[in-house]
Amino acid sequence: MLEKTWRWYGPKDFVTLDQVAQAGATGVVTALHHLPNGVVWSKEEIMNRKQEVEAANLHWSVVESVPVHEEIKLRKGDYQNKIEAFKQTLKNLGECGIDTVCYNFMPVLDWTRTDLNFELPNKATALRFDRQALVVFDVFLLQRSGAEKDYTPALIQEAQEYYEKMTSQEKDLLVNTILAGLPGAEENYSLADFRLKLQEYAEVTEEVLRANLIAFLQEVVPVAQEAGVKLAIHPDDPPFSLFGLPRIVSTESDLEHLLSAVDYEANGWTLCTGSLGARKENDVLRMLERFSHRIHFVHLRNVAIEEDGSFYEANHLEGQVNMYEVIQALLKEQSQRKGERSTRMPMRPDHGHRMLDDLHKTVNPGYSAIGRLKGLAELRGVEFAILNSIKEEVADAQVV
Repeated sequence: MLEKTWRWYGPKDFVTLDQVAQAGATGVVTALHHLPNGVVWSKEEIMNRKQEVEAANLHWSVVESVPVHEEIKLRKGDYQNKIEAFKQTLKNLGECGIDTVCYNFMPVLDWTRTDLNFELPNKATALRFDRQALVVFDVFLLQRSGAEKDYTPALIQEAQEYYEKMTSQEKDLLVNTILAGLPGAEENYSLADFRLKLQEYAEVTEEVLRANLIAFLQEVVPVAQEAGVKLAIHPDDPPFSLFGLPRIVSTESDLEHLLSAVDYEANGWTLCTGSLGARKENDVLRMLERFSHRIHFVHLRNVAIEEDGSFYEANHLEGQVNMYEVIQALLKEQSQRKGERSTRMPMRPDHGHRMLDDLHKTVNPGYSAIGRLKGLAELRGVEFAILNSIKEEVADAQVV
């Protein structure tokens, strides 16, 4: 069976560890969010968090995330010392018994949405990425130099009409949603700060950023391997360029390149069905099956994609990705690992709708309790059905 985990943002999370256990999870996915990016996580800090988790009869299953500092992505400034800090953190995590680290290499922004409370027909709310709202932000609010070249004249015209109808409160909400509205984001920016950050990437192409990622991995992966820690890079979210920034973990060819360029067991990836599924041409099941041997962590969620590329986060068992086939393929990979290496495959329900009583509570966007509880229950049900069907097929074969 896949290991059931739950993302927890530490003592300030609106969902308690007791509630995590009540939801049916046995593992916790967390990080030391109170520490600034680029510093060493001491063994004392790590053990404090680990003991806190274990006091609730859970275990710290995955670190999500050890942030990769922007200077490392750019290979500028004090990047070498920050790589050394990252390596020491991996050693300390390994010595404390934490063996899986999720991270990402998305420049400037982490995951991006334009609406944190998109109302569904049943009055629950979901996270949404709206292409038109993105153009409004990029062209008319951020006023990024050269932004008009990235969109069709028709889309810019529609965005202008949308912008002219917006109130000042709606404009402020869109800015805050994109720049500071999401939990786990590594940095919060003002519009002015964001413009300056984008200028730092003005000469950074996909080729340059990919080379910087490989150079980083060539240094840290051998350290991780020695420490007994598996690195699981998270795909870009969404998996296409935003604000002129390069994206290099968005497609099958991207994964092929980074996994083969640094060919160690410790160099793996996080299968995020929602992130990869938000790009229509991505065949998520094919990517899973092709690179299944390097999956170290799993995020299961789904998206409903619209004609213009906008999407919202759907129920876990509905949307772009066939979740039955995904879980079936993961269980197959897990069974093939027996006797070769660790069969532990931590999975968490990624995001969830805001619904029922959580509609009246303060919650982290995408990380309310009840929506994820529903998602985890559905995913566990699919897994249970698949495992029992396998048992029946084996029993029938033995009878014959």
